[in-house]
Amino acid sequence: MSPDILVADGVVRCAWAGADVEYRRYHDEEWGRPLHGDRALFEKLSLEGFQAGLSWITILRKRPAFREAFAGFEPGDVAAFGDEDVARLMADAGIVRNRAKIEATIANARLVAEMDAGELDGLLWSFAPTAPRPRPESFAEVPATTPESAALSRALRRRGFRFVGPTTMYALMQSAGMVDDHVVGCWRATD
Repeated sequence: MSPDILVADGVVRCAWAGADVEYRRYHDEEWGRPLHGDRALFEKLSLEGFQAGLSWITILRKRPAFREAFAGFEPGDVAAFGDEDVARLMADAGIVRNRAKIEATIANARLVAEMDAGELDGLLWSFAPTAPRPRPESFAEVPATTPESAALSRALRRRGFRFVGPTTMYALMQSAGMVDDHVVGCWRATD
């Protein structure tokens, strides 16, 4: 069996899901499944930005606190945050207290709040690859960036979005199901 596959609780999964129950739930129920909706995608965009330089499990474990701290990631509500909110968030040990990432999330929310309903969803999904790549045999075959993630990053940066580099955007594409990088042998691999 490939080292990129793990059998845990009787289920064959991508090995990165490991033994952590929350990580396995995320792998099984969220990662790689198509996600739509401006609020849901704004949350993913924000959390992927917070993840930059950290492990995803750190963000996943803090996600309930992030949701509470950032008003459920409702773009209009987050867009209204001011200096007092930044100070409140910097004091919140339940989230990642990085001023640049907090301020970027608020600035990004303002950009999303200015968009028409469904526009963020349409924009992000317009960069999803039109033809699926061959299913990866191992995680060594999974790229950190793709031409599509680089193009998405450029498009978002032109609009003023922050913490949206090509690697972060590829992670967003994976988590939101724009691409499916479950390795061969994983129960979630669909082809």
